[in-house]
Amino acid sequence: MTQSTLEIIASFNSIEQALDYFEIDYAQSFIDEYRQPLTKRFAGNVLIAKPDDWFAGRRALKNAYCRIQRGRLSKQTRQACRGCTTCQRR
Repeated sequence: MTQSTLEIIASFNSIEQALDYFEIDYAQSFIDEYRQPLTKRFAGNVLIAKPDDWFAGRRALKNAYCRIQRGRLSKQTRQACRGCTTCQRR
């Protein structure tokens, strides 16, 4: 019997497990500093989107990761985020 994506996400004990499961590279220093906001935003995205497959779950996590990365940028400059592949395409 296969587990649903929501059950798999609920079984994670840390955000690193989620990042590894969804094959997203990350900097440990970033995770150490922004663990709580990243976890909260990911949980919120999961509640809103209710991912039904691996790709939807990955999208929810990448959106959370990218949002936290963009929030760190200076508002006075047009600086590009380089922390995730979503922003590297911009």
